[in-house]
Amino acid sequence: MTVELGRYGVWSHYTGWEGRAEAAARLEELGFGTLWLGGAPDGGVLKLVEELLGATGRLVVATGILNVWTTSADVVNTSYRDLAWTDRFLVGVGVGHREQNGEVYHSPYQKLVHYLDELDVPRDRLALAALGPRVLRLAAARTSVAHPYLVTPEYIAQARETIGQGTVLAPEQHVVLEEDPTKAREEARRGLALYLKLENYTNNWLRNGFTEDDLHDGGSDRLVDALVAWGPTDRVATRLRAHLDAGADHVSVQLLGRNKDTSPAFTDLAAALAE
Repeated sequence: MTVELGRYGVWSHYTGWEGRAEAAARLEELGFGTLWLGGAPDGGVLKLVEELLGATGRLVVATGILNVWTTSADVVNTSYRDLAWTDRFLVGVGVGHREQNGEVYHSPYQKLVHYLDELDVPRDRLALAALGPRVLRLAAARTSVAHPYLVTPEYIAQARETIGQGTVLAPEQHVVLEEDPTKAREEARRGLALYLKLENYTNNWLRNGFTEDDLHDGGSDRLVDALVAWGPTDRVATRLRAHLDAGADHVSVQLLGRNKDTSPAFTDLAAALAE
């Protein structure tokens, strides 16, 4: 059976979790079902996975994502065998970005297919980073979880139509817990700055109704407000529920700014989601 991710999870850069097993246990207590370890450039993150799993009893730990250009399938296979004692490890893989992988980034779709062929990890323990329709369909065919990043509820409705009902749809959502519009959008733009330079994301936004004008000067207010949930916790909770209403099975929260990775912020958000 597919790993049970829960309705809500937390997405955070993996370097912020070294030596913080107690914090992972606290997220579990608050009701978050999955901790996504993002930004992992190589297999080194897999040692951290074992530490966090050992400190928790129900929390799923997922890689979001292991880059198929920089992490060999053999490394993943070995780590998966070492974690055979648990069913709470989800192996998330993806192709990363042309701008960051340089000359090795060629035929990314075929690279994904070949990599999945090499993996000795059961389909129900695999997630695939997916944005475009072709990779969404590959996720549905070869893995149990499609993991889109920086998307809107409107995108989720289309993605659900693309993959059908047999695959878990688990998007990530940027969040800024700030009520002042100017401050919130400033923080949101800092969080979006890198992605506005990456064509995987900009092409996806253009496919989904945004224009070239929306991509300029740090992103238009329309783009920022669509991609980043900001405001008080009840307003943010409403946006997270909108993904579920549109067809998602699970939503992972990435906090930006001063509240990033802080227990009080997650405590408040968990309370709002429980209402």
